[in-house]
Amino acid sequence: VQLVESGGGLVQPGGSLRLACAASGRSRSTMATGWFRQAPGKEREFVAAISPRGDKKAYSDPVKGRFTLSRDNANQVVYVQMNSLKVEDSAVYYCAAAFGGSVHDAPREGSKYDTWGQGTQVVVSS
Repeated sequence: VQLVESGGGLVQPGGSLRLACAASGRSRSTMATGWFRQAPGKEREFVAAISPRGDKKAYSDPVKGRFTLSRDNANQVVYVQMNSLKVEDSAVYYCAAAFGGSVHDAPREGSKYDTWGQGTQVVVSS
């Protein structure tokens, strides 16, 4: 499976962006999809994840209530709508796919993901 992220860019604090993770080579219904981010000088951190069935979504505390996951099964795309962006949301955002777990799992651990995209840069600045 290949993952390609898009949608990053420069936005002012309080603004919004929608990131997309397009998958090819395998059905979304067989994989959990996670979003992670890494800011310069910091470790990679979990942002959000959706289970293979789409029935479970998990969000990290810093983004809960501001970020929303959705999935377009027909087009094999997972989106994360990011609202009320803050300077501290600036990072490279990566999507990742996990196989082999429960169809209801939305893993938070990066070690559970098998395939990663190249990342898309998000800069929140005035």
